Amino acid sequence: MRQIRIILLLLLTWGGFFSSATLAANNLPEIGTAGASALTIEKEMQYGKAFSVMARGGLPVLDDPLLNNYVIDLGQKLVANADSVRFPFNFFIIQNNDINAAAFFGGYIKIHTGLFLYADNESQLASVVAHEIAHVTQRHLARIMESQARNNPANMAALAGALLLTLVSPEAGLAALQTTLALNLQSNINFTRTHEFEADRLGIQTMQRSGFDTREMGNFFGKLAAKYRYVSTPPQMLLTHPLPDTRVTESRARAAQYKPRNVPPSLPFQLSKARIEVRYSNMSAEASHSFFSNQLKNKSYALKEAALYGQALALMEQQKYSQADVIIDQLLAADSRNLFYVDVKTDLDIYQKRHQQAVNRLQGFYKQQPKNQVVAINLINAAMEAGDYDLAHKVLSPFLREYPNHALAWSMAIKVYQARGQLGKAYHARAEYLALHGDFKKAISELQIAIAETDAKLERARLEAKVEQYKTSQASLDALRS
Repeated sequence: MRQIRIILLLLLTWGGFFSSATLAANNLPEIGTAGASALTIEKEMQYGKAFSVMARGGLPVLDDPLLNNYVIDLGQKLVANADSVRFPFNFFIIQNNDINAAAFFGGYIKIHTGLFLYADNESQLASVVAHEIAHVTQRHLARIMESQARNNPANMAALAGALLLTLVSPEAGLAALQTTLALNLQSNINFTRTHEFEADRLGIQTMQRSGFDTREMGNFFGKLAAKYRYVSTPPQMLLTHPLPDTRVTESRARAAQYKPRNVPPSLPFQLSKARIEVRYSNMSAEASHSFFSNQLKNKSYALKEAALYGQALALMEQQKYSQADVIIDQLLAADSRNLFYVDVKTDLDIYQKRHQQAVNRLQGFYKQQPKNQVVAINLINAAMEAGDYDLAHKVLSPFLREYPNHALAWSMAIKVYQARGQLGKAYHARAEYLALHGDFKKAISELQIAIAETDAKLERARLEAKVEQYKTSQASLDALRS
């Protein structure tokens, strides 16, 4: 059982389980057809999609356009400077206060909100993301599976199926792993340590190329190791990414090979951190307000703008709208294009029934940035609150063509179509939302109702084809569960 626990920690917590971008085609791959001695790039991407579908409804992914934009921008900046990139990467945030990040097949990387809360600056966050990118580019998880296939040609498919099953049914998946795995514990630990050192080395190189302070990887690891050195239950990140003293020392030695770079504080990072502290941590609104007020009083902030933003968010959570308005207006006066501020101003307008003001402001942004998800989602929401469902539909339709796997947009589409009396489209939107969360059975039921509500032959044919697509996906899930 000890071996099984270690393998589960290694493989499952490495799993960047899902992302809305993985469901371009809502079909699961055939898991049992993996090559016995090699895991191809194509198969690796298929495994990533299968995990994304199965776990979409099982993890608390954040549908926050501002935070999603930030983490995607950060991730892609690092990917652009990494070596051996073989496929697109997908970055997403999980609402979890544990300090952790993880990578899985096919470039799927999840980042916990707790990592934002613990990192002091953007370079520290970037050091963890760059490390995870290296795990993917060096195919560390694929190497482990390939090594098992060499020991037993049946292991590749069996291991993949067992891991997929574990996401759906932990007890059944654990039983499958017990019958599948026959690993030498010490060699596996050594294999993992080698991967960690390699990911650190390549991660620092990627950080340097991307303009971050390479010293912050060692600083972050050292801070983490010191805080939890004598703790009986360390954070998940230390279970899956062990931090022996040699690893901390080596990361600092590698950083010393580069010319020191003093990177100024990142406003997008500090605003994201403040947003998470107020909206997605365990702090109450009152505690959040005190936290940021004390920062402002003692000048202990990294950036004053971020402390003011956090204070305004906390005031809004306490329904002290007029006080929050004063702060946000001050921030907007200095930086009118900052979408973090525009987003809060939109919420304040809606809460205070200033719907048309919000719509008018956002339409100006939309003309210049029609594909920006923060702008589009805010405008759709403001239009809905104003009762202008025609405008909401006008913005929503092209947005869903651009982002067909945007779960939040599909949830809004349900309401828009219902308000416009387009019941067939409302049922279709609900089906898309359910499918994005891996609930194909309910999605099929919704599509069947949508078909009954639809008169257009072409649209009916399209929906009927999607029903067959969902049936295939559901059959793959059932096969894994059996």
